[in-house]
Amino acid sequence: MPKITAPSIRARKGGPKISMVTAYDYPGAVIADRAGIDMILVGDSVANVVHGMDTTLEIGLDEIVMHTKAVKRAKPEALVVADMPWLSFHLGEHDAVRNAGRLVREGGAEAVKLEGGRKRLPVIEAILDAEIPVMGHVGLTPQSVHAMGGFKVQGKVVDAAREMIDDAKALSDVGCFSIVIEGVPDVLGELITKEVDAPTIGIGAGPKTDGQVLVFHDVLGLGSGKYPKFVRSYANLADDAVEALERFKADIESGSFPADEESYHVSAEVESELLKDS
Repeated sequence: MPKITAPSIRARKGGPKISMVTAYDYPGAVIADRAGIDMILVGDSVANVVHGMDTTLEIGLDEIVMHTKAVKRAKPEALVVADMPWLSFHLGEHDAVRNAGRLVREGGAEAVKLEGGRKRLPVIEAILDAEIPVMGHVGLTPQSVHAMGGFKVQGKVVDAAREMIDDAKALSDVGCFSIVIEGVPDVLGELITKEVDAPTIGIGAGPKTDGQVLVFHDVLGLGSGKYPKFVRSYANLADDAVEALERFKADIESGSFPADEESYHVSAEVESELLKDS
């Protein structure tokens, strides 16, 4: 498979459908790439999924750089997109470009994603001027959790839906190569997709977007607690892992692990001499 790039994703508006997973480490990137996933997003959701934090606001740029490095070491054919965490693009264009540049130079990201609509256009334009591809993100934007009053479906009233459509059109027109639409009614996901030139990647936005994204751990059933409504788990690896560890523990307690085939040996002569010393 040829290396996937931001322009090649942009060219897939209208099909074929685009797949993206949010993954945060080397083994996850290897698995995603072996499966032929189109894009790997090193998301700020690593705060919740890997570090056990309550919100994405608690993760910083250094951590995203570190996780992006780990993903990039897998040398995936998939496009590697790094999330810009909270406050990495809120303090002005200079800061935004410098921080996006760190994700590219230090982390190896091939594009960055940032949340927000028209009010983010100046920083998006500045990042694009630095020749860094940008993925937009509208709808439920987790970095705005306090302003939104929690993780709630967005765009459920007409005025808010129209505002979101205008935001997405502005992101597309300014040059975002794709746009994530999160946590909106399916009809709004469909309308935005029809209105913008950039391909849309849905997460809880219905089936009519140009692609879909889910968190790696959610797809494989590696999470804990209740999954969001929009998640479909294709495996239950957490329970499988618990069962495997239970069997490992039982084998240790019974003395059946390690067995002869899992142990190193010396010659009979050396063994005999060593045993004399005991």
